[in-house]
Amino acid sequence: MSSIYDLKAVKRNNEEVSMKEFEGKVLLIVNTATGCGFTPQYKALEELYRKYHEKGFEVLDFPCNQFAHQAPGDDNEIHEFCTAKYQTTFDQFKKVDVNGENESPIFAFLKENAKEDFIQGVAHKMAMKAIKNLISISCKKPNDIKWNFTKFLVDQKGNVVMRVSPVEDPMVMESKIKELLGE
Repeated sequence: MSSIYDLKAVKRNNEEVSMKEFEGKVLLIVNTATGCGFTPQYKALEELYRKYHEKGFEVLDFPCNQFAHQAPGDDNEIHEFCTAKYQTTFDQFKKVDVNGENESPIFAFLKENAKEDFIQGVAHKMAMKAIKNLISISCKKPNDIKWNFTKFLVDQKGNVVMRVSPVEDPMVMESKIKELLGE
């Protein structure tokens, strides 16, 4: 696979979508969970979406239940939770695996093209090491996703330009989003 635009995803309503539909846009692709300590990051994701959507920015939300079963609901329950609690307006895709033999081809592509998380500071690095070593049983390969809310920033040409650790607030990407949008 040469491009993210060669791939497809399935929305929560079972509609198959070609990633080609997002060509020319800046994408923030994230694996999420509704019962995670990082779930409040939905607020920042929505803030970024509302601020930059009209300028060509999309948030692609892929719920994932691989990390401590923190996304236990079905796709509609997850969507209802996010819209009620965090007033999300970006659409969500069907729940996926991000690691292992059933991993989503989109996340396989993202991991291959951005192998390491951006992490600021020693405290955040130590927190992620603890998560990986003590909690994350699905993280078997060096470039595997370590936990919920790993965030990937993709430019308008489909290049993965940033992979951000779950411990980092999505707002750490705002300056890069603005740069990619030409602001």
